[in-house]
Amino acid sequence: MAGRGDPPEGTPDGVPGGEDEYRSVVFDEAFVRAARLQEFSAQERMGEHAQAVRSLPPGESRGGGSRQAMLLVLLIVIAFGTAVYLGVRNPYQPPVDQPAEALRTTLVPLAPQGPVPGGEPARLFARSPAAEQRTGAAGINLPLAGRTGHFSESQVVTALGIAKDYLVASSLEPDVLAGATVRPPRLLVDPDQQEQFDRSVESPKDDGRHAVAGWLVRFDPDRVVLADPAVRVQGTLRFAEINTDLLEITANHTFTYAVRPATSGSGPAPQASLFTVHRELRFRFDREDLRMHRAELLTSTVQAGPQSCDADPTGALRPLLAGERAADRGRPEVTDPYATGRPAIASLCGTLAPGAQPSL
Repeated sequence: MAGRGDPPEGTPDGVPGGEDEYRSVVFDEAFVRAARLQEFSAQERMGEHAQAVRSLPPGESRGGGSRQAMLLVLLIVIAFGTAVYLGVRNPYQPPVDQPAEALRTTLVPLAPQGPVPGGEPARLFARSPAAEQRTGAAGINLPLAGRTGHFSESQVVTALGIAKDYLVASSLEPDVLAGATVRPPRLLVDPDQQEQFDRSVESPKDDGRHAVAGWLVRFDPDRVVLADPAVRVQGTLRFAEINTDLLEITANHTFTYAVRPATSGSGPAPQASLFTVHRELRFRFDREDLRMHRAELLTSTVQAGPQSCDADPTGALRPLLAGERAADRGRPEVTDPYATGRPAIASLCGTLAPGAQPSL
């Protein structure tokens, strides 16, 4: 039996009020659950300042919200794990500061075979091998740098630059040459070597470790002054990797100074003469040295003349001046401080090659 109000055969098709008439405006249950707005109940709407509808949280309106949150957490975990992995395997580890060794020095005075030529500085330079040299820091040329097995090109350039800075500070700085200061080269020395540096300056000894000339060029200011501040320079810089943590620079340069006697009178200036210093320095750098712009000096080999063989090798240099002769002679083998290549050390005193002096 049909319910009250329903025709015995059900609702006829096409009759107003049938199911098809409202099908387009009737929402199914899934659509209602996905709605962002939900109507408050009658009791909730009776409250003061109550709104008719409330917004559902995104998690309630979208069934996929929980999955998106899980994916986000998973991505964060993967990113964190990748960062930790790369940090552990990072090839650019913090620089290791290698302990510096003590500097080893070799000093060889070169005695002239006759009297020291004298004259005006410009004429002396022009008539000696120094004519081929450049002036000042321009004579210290940096080679074409390239990367090594474990040091980048920029690190090699930095090491070469520090070596050049040390050569300029220790061989060309006027106040250093005159004995007024040692600060410029000292600032570039590895802190592990500064105590040795200070002892060499304050209490020099002939022990292969504590000679002033091993670190810098200094003249006795009571005896010698520069006749021309423009020092002539020529030489080379070479680099090589020692191991994964150490880079070595070898500096081989000849410095030519015009000097004259120190006088306090007002008469004419005495004649100048040339004094030649051939320095070979070996520098070593770890990455901390490169970062701090400092150098470790391994060895220092110095040939200087004209000097007498009895000149004190530990303190300030004491050139023989214009017209002076050496009190004694060095070994018969002559030594040319302008020769390229590593200086040959045959004895504690050598003979200055005649060709190294100006031809007057």
